Amino acid sequence: MTTVLNLSNQLRITEIFLSLQGEANTVGLPTVFVRLTGCPLRCQYCDSEYAFSGGEMKTLETILADVAGLGVRRVTVTGGEPLAQPNVYPLMQSLCDQGYAVSLETSGALSVAAVDDRVVRVVDLKTPDSGEVHRNLWDNMDCLAERDQIKFVICSRSDYDWAKLKCDQYSLCDRVTDVLFSPSFGQLDPTDLADWIVADKLEVRMQLQLHKLLWGDEPGR
Repeated sequence: MTTVLNLSNQLRITEIFLSLQGEANTVGLPTVFVRLTGCPLRCQYCDSEYAFSGGEMKTLETILADVAGLGVRRVTVTGGEPLAQPNVYPLMQSLCDQGYAVSLETSGALSVAAVDDRVVRVVDLKTPDSGEVHRNLWDNMDCLAERDQIKFVICSRSDYDWAKLKCDQYSLCDRVTDVLFSPSFGQLDPTDLADWIVADKLEVRMQLQLHKLLWGDEPGR
């Protein structure tokens, strides 16, 4: 006898954990992370390759119960690339319906148009040195709201100059609440990036990955 699994309300989950938000404009605040499994991109600096495969199938109800059990009202849905799993949309909607402050960390390679309007979208635009610049879906820029955020992981001076051009081309600093410039961990000296931003008087927020400063590359932190 063949057992047929009902996948209509399930997601493949790598981990659900409580930590401090390490990036974006809620940095330092206790946050529940729901990390979905799988990603169609292969950025050369990726720090979550362990989420490319494996994971565990969980129902929406189980995920919501796991989140509730951690006792924090701020939730970040991340990956991998969370938008690669269609059931992420009802998950985010359910989290918002239950009163959580929800943010989404996405690569910008998939459309954010259908994301619940209550979710803060943190869109990570891929720079040339990421190896995935061709995957950027520029139509996403027209979907963004003021509450959303754009992130660039900067690997080099040429990445920085490219990111500046994109900020001008799409008026990003006027379009979203924060444009985030982050030095690629171990590839670019953060002081160099800080000096470039100051010299150019850019209206961007430089960020360091707080979780890496505290815990390195340890998963689930």
